[in-house]
Amino acid sequence: MASIACTPPVPAPQGAPGPGERARGALLGLAVGDALGAPAENMKPSEIRARWGRITGYVAERPAGTDDTEYAIFSGLLLARYGSGLTPARVEAAWHEWIADRDEGPFRGAGFSERGTLENLRRGLAAPISAQHRHAWSDGLAMRAAPHGVFAAGRPAEAARLAAVDGSVSHDGEGIYGGQAVAAGVAAAMAGAPPVSVVAAALAVVPDDSWTARSLRRALTAAHRGERAVRSAVVIGGYPWTDLAPEAVALAFGAYAAADGDFADAVLTAVNMGRDADTTAAVAGALAGATHGTAAIPADWAAAIGPARGTCLPAIAGHHVLEVADLLIRAAEARGGPEVPHRAHDAEDDAPARARS
Repeated sequence: MASIACTPPVPAPQGAPGPGERARGALLGLAVGDALGAPAENMKPSEIRARWGRITGYVAERPAGTDDTEYAIFSGLLLARYGSGLTPARVEAAWHEWIADRDEGPFRGAGFSERGTLENLRRGLAAPISAQHRHAWSDGLAMRAAPHGVFAAGRPAEAARLAAVDGSVSHDGEGIYGGQAVAAGVAAAMAGAPPVSVVAAALAVVPDDSWTARSLRRALTAAHRGERAVRSAVVIGGYPWTDLAPEAVALAFGAYAAADGDFADAVLTAVNMGRDADTTAAVAGALAGATHGTAAIPADWAAAIGPARGTCLPAIAGHHVLEVADLLIRAAEARGGPEVPHRAHDAEDDAPARARS
């Protein structure tokens, strides 16, 4: 753990992206991967090929992020407000204010872990008891963990700590480990680490004998043989739930490693492997976007990403991932506690007002 507590920035070659561009790349990459992967969610590769051949771009008429993007915005806004002063109580309070205590419909698109959490919170259960439901092992924390890596750029251990705090309301065990791996990987990529070091940072923050670590190692061993090998090494044949964190996180890192960090290759590899394709592509996109910045994201893919529609989280409607990336960079520059630049407070406080207007 000590060796990755802080990742020294790699000397930047001329033209390398700065922290702001990496932050924007990470969160825009997440949203792009989410939108690309959404139509292939829960599908097998054979089903994807039968319907579209190989997916090489958007196949939806109106591409947009799903709950993955909206929950990432939610976590990002919360982190921009509290920074390293984030606590389980503050996360729980935000879940109540922005989600659980609102009477705005069925929260369409939310995963089972989020639904279980909401039910527990509405029953009056507090963290970490609120995370005691049947899907605490899901990838619901992993899908929203990239903002922690953006905020804690170059500090994988701190990113993993913050992800665990965020996840304490909704996840446990392998669900927490998956989120920590993603947060740490993004934090390392934000400091300019090459893909091999990004993966090492992810492995270093989760227990060596955990299911998540074992799946990550299998994916990385197979990565040089391509997406079919990665999928075969990780996917549990016949298991009905595709949102299992050890599987989804390993597929995402495997796609990223197989592509050697290239954005388009990483995301499309994740998409065409199917399973929980929106989440795996979102995570792969966050890693590759943090590695190379916004310039690596194809312009037509980036242009399709607008403000969140609030389909899953009405309180998040109107917020854009690029806005959140900028807030997180400002919060990181302020370092050291709950006080962040005034604009970050404004953005967070405006979220419920926007949804009500």
